[in-house]
Amino acid sequence: MNSDYKWNWKDVIFDEIVEDSAFGPRFSGDAYDENGNIATLRTTDIFEDGKISYETMPLAKLDETSFSKHFLRTDDLVITRSGRVGTTALFGIYHLPVLPGAFLIRFRLSNKAYPKFFRYWFNSRIGQQRLLSVSRGAAQQNINITNVKKIKVPLPPLPIQKRIASILSAYDDLIENNRRRIQLLEQAARMLYKEWFVRLRFPGHEHVKIVDGLPEGWERKKVPELIKINPKVSKTNGTTIRYIPMSGLSTSGMSVNLQDSEYRDKSTSVRFRNGDTLFARITPCLENGKTGFVNFLHEDEIACGSTEFIVMRGFAVSQYFTYCLARTHDFREIAIKSMIGSSGRQRVQPSCFNDFHVALPSKILLKQFDEYCDSIFCQIESLSRQALKLNQARDLLLPRLMNGEMAV
Repeated sequence: MNSDYKWNWKDVIFDEIVEDSAFGPRFSGDAYDENGNIATLRTTDIFEDGKISYETMPLAKLDETSFSKHFLRTDDLVITRSGRVGTTALFGIYHLPVLPGAFLIRFRLSNKAYPKFFRYWFNSRIGQQRLLSVSRGAAQQNINITNVKKIKVPLPPLPIQKRIASILSAYDDLIENNRRRIQLLEQAARMLYKEWFVRLRFPGHEHVKIVDGLPEGWERKKVPELIKINPKVSKTNGTTIRYIPMSGLSTSGMSVNLQDSEYRDKSTSVRFRNGDTLFARITPCLENGKTGFVNFLHEDEIACGSTEFIVMRGFAVSQYFTYCLARTHDFREIAIKSMIGSSGRQRVQPSCFNDFHVALPSKILLKQFDEYCDSIFCQIESLSRQALKLNQARDLLLPRLMNGEMAV
């Protein structure tokens, strides 16, 4: 550690830099309304890295004057206090008033503290350790305001806080730019699939006869005739295997978040390889659109994942066709309707796809689609790998910056 550099840093009790704090307010679930006047930020709207998904926040019809003191302001820190304990987000700007959910804690910091710095610090390894050290509960851990305020936090001079946050933000901006490019590329592939194979506006469609509701030369096939559901994959001979949890799947795109992956000595029964599609089978992950495309493994590498994944592997259609089919409305609806189980833990029954019919195009059209998608998916793979390297570089840099080991 560079003691000459860090001599003017000090540790303080978090309470010393908190101006105001509160739990999210509770209100009746009947108030939720898609035409509501107030947005509500839930734990499920906060990603594992602390980013906020503003587009998924539900609306509610509430009296603004009754809840005005609870509304979030720009640069408020929001920390999850139950479930995924300790994930810290920084609230930005939204066009409607926003209430934090009941399982969130809102902290408003004094002018001695730069909120973005503390968002990074609380999400760092040492920050997470300190938050978890004050959590309580056996079956389900949770944190409260009083205990969080007792945590010791670093307090570098304000210019240093801003400089550290700026360095880390530069990495995040590049990662976010890659994420958006991936989303646009995926959207292009899915729109092409919908245009050609759902709306039937494929090249030359004007000159093709429709026979029994399908273009001439097309066939109706059941999913098992085209795609293997939960295919058998032999265990690897290696000593460890990469494991992908449910949190690895995103609600916003095909990329799998490898930050939450780990290597294990034992494999689950759910194994997959590059080119497979991972389809969430448990609520609320399915309704949120969690579907991943496996493109991050080494050649011939096998990985395993949550037993709540359904693995899909095309054999009569390509991996691209398989993924785009899995993201269609009708395919997801048949999955949702098949769910059985106790409230809140219903699961998709893989057998529901046995009688789901797919309009199988001609081989020439399938080849054209695959050629178009091959370029798109290759770009997505390259961007995903770049984003992973940026994540790894930022995560290596973060503790050294937060500990004062690097001059900035």
